[in-house]
Amino acid sequence: MTPLVVLAALASLPSSLDTPADVDAIFPKDVLIVQASEYACYRFDVYLAADGPRRSRGLMHVRKLPESTGMLFVYNESDYRSMYMRNTYISLDIAFIRADGDIVNIAKATEPLSLKSIYSTEPATYVLELKAGITDRLHIDEDSRVLWGPIFGE
Repeated sequence: MTPLVVLAALASLPSSLDTPADVDAIFPKDVLIVQASEYACYRFDVYLAADGPRRSRGLMHVRKLPESTGMLFVYNESDYRSMYMRNTYISLDIAFIRADGDIVNIAKATEPLSLKSIYSTEPATYVLELKAGITDRLHIDEDSRVLWGPIFGE
């Protein structure tokens, strides 16, 4: 899909969305695993934001997010990352992830509709947004690791 087609598709999205299912036509989906410990792994269905227009849109306007669903922001290189919650109506846990899948840091229970910047503490290649509270409930922390095909060259 060319960038102009993606931009046109994003522009045609309604400004108010109820669930990530409403953006299925724009965001490709995949599955990833978070290894929280050597004994606990959790599967998440994720929407992929792997280009500029999709990363700009993110979960804006989404009002419901199942606990087993998230959004993975994919970048071509590692760098310090910054996110914000503009037009995001649900609180999120935001995990910044190194190129090797290790979690750098997690911003927990972010404030909906805020313009406050949320930063990675080290360079990150991926950012995973999940429903607020899920990282505490599943004991996902900086010792956890994300397992996703492209991280391992699959």
